[in-house]
Amino acid sequence: MQMMKLQVRFVVASLALTAFVFMPSLAGAQTPQATPPPPSAPHSVQFPSPVEQTLANGLRVIVVERANTPLVTAQLLIKNGGEVDPQELSGLADMTANLLTKGTESRDATQIAEAIEALGGSLDSGARWDASTATVGVSSPKIGDAMKILADVVRRPTFKADEIERLRQQYLDNLTVGLGQPGTIARYVAGRVVFGDAPYGHPIGGTPESLARISRDDIVKLHNTYYRPDNAILVIGGDIKPKDAFDLAKSNFGDWKKPAAPLPPLSGGSSGSAASTPGRVLVIDKPDAGQAAVYLVRTGINRKDPDYFRGIVTNSVLSGYSGRLNQEIRIKRGLSYGAASTLDTRRDVGPFAASAQTKNQSGAQVADLLIGEIERLTSSPPSEAELTPRKAVLIGNFSRNLETVNGLVSQVSSLALYGLDLNEINRYIQNVQTISSADVQKFAGTRLDAKGANIIIVGNAKEFLPELSKHFPNVEVIPVAELDLNTASLRKKKQSE
Repeated sequence: MQMMKLQVRFVVASLALTAFVFMPSLAGAQTPQATPPPPSAPHSVQFPSPVEQTLANGLRVIVVERANTPLVTAQLLIKNGGEVDPQELSGLADMTANLLTKGTESRDATQIAEAIEALGGSLDSGARWDASTATVGVSSPKIGDAMKILADVVRRPTFKADEIERLRQQYLDNLTVGLGQPGTIARYVAGRVVFGDAPYGHPIGGTPESLARISRDDIVKLHNTYYRPDNAILVIGGDIKPKDAFDLAKSNFGDWKKPAAPLPPLSGGSSGSAASTPGRVLVIDKPDAGQAAVYLVRTGINRKDPDYFRGIVTNSVLSGYSGRLNQEIRIKRGLSYGAASTLDTRRDVGPFAASAQTKNQSGAQVADLLIGEIERLTSSPPSEAELTPRKAVLIGNFSRNLETVNGLVSQVSSLALYGLDLNEINRYIQNVQTISSADVQKFAGTRLDAKGANIIIVGNAKEFLPELSKHFPNVEVIPVAELDLNTASLRKKKQSE
């Protein structure tokens, strides 16, 4: 025991001596640099060029070979999503897509999950505004078995009543939680304010009222109408030869029959029943809210807009940790844990939104700051020192996403969905790099006019309404108990109506 104590003392003494000897060099190494190093010059990257075929039934098949990783991802994309929800049935497309993996004619939900697990793979499905997808990922030797499962869930789902009810309850539980939060309410209200009763106006995951109305017949009808080979794209990427991928596509989807009836005409996602007049200022009064969610929203651009790259670089200047919104609202003033913006590009014109969550008392101030920072882009465009790292963020995120097979397939699927050149993935870096400070200034002035934007604040109105009214005399107030997300009016009908 005595010997052990001596050994411990010797080790402690040795560590202390080592720390003392190296302390000066450690201290020097930890001295923070006065300014962060600039981003390195973008590297030229060449991603694999996709090849494609169209099957006799109209299914477009795209293959991207990447042999450096023994993985394969296959995604079957239906070219419609939440945009085709009937007006009274918001959430229908998303529910339909999520139910694909919950049972087919040959397997129930448990058997599907066990089959994918036995392959060491993953299987997911869901919908966004312009598309519904089912995606499987496995090691390359297992792709043949995985493709059989993918074809089964897309083509032969059974939509069993108990699975529908289970999923409906999950959606309702999530909505109950979400609609207790100012940020979620503000985001849903923003859709209605910008797009009214047009397809993009409703919550893509539904409302409590619309989810209760969705029946199995509605789900089957949507699946029969839109899930068809001439309305689908199959993208296969990873460690697989194009010929092998096309053979798998033909064997699993070649006998998928194209219906005789044409696809229904697609109305514009952002057009339809008139939305509100630009410049609307709307308060949703939620007295129990501990904080206020502040949104500035307006129409943005669609994915094929010639200004797309100007738009995403402009948004990058505003958003992110070192973006202008966060710098002004969080770092300089400490009014929020984070402020950001999004430019959501879709098949039709999507929304632009800038947002922050703050204490109720500073709700009006944050609204002013959001407007001010967007307007400032037109009078004070970014210098090269500011613009270069914001472009580096876009390039870095894009390249990092494409490092995975899933990311590569997702990017190619998106380009195919919107009818863009598939080789744009090899021009992305150059397209971002060519955007100048003048381009950002012009885009902000012509496409993001802050004075024409809408302001939405959800919170305890008595804390910020007096100050807000000084700046915006046209403020509308809707008590949260009277809020109706199923209509562009956003107000519940009174009993007598």
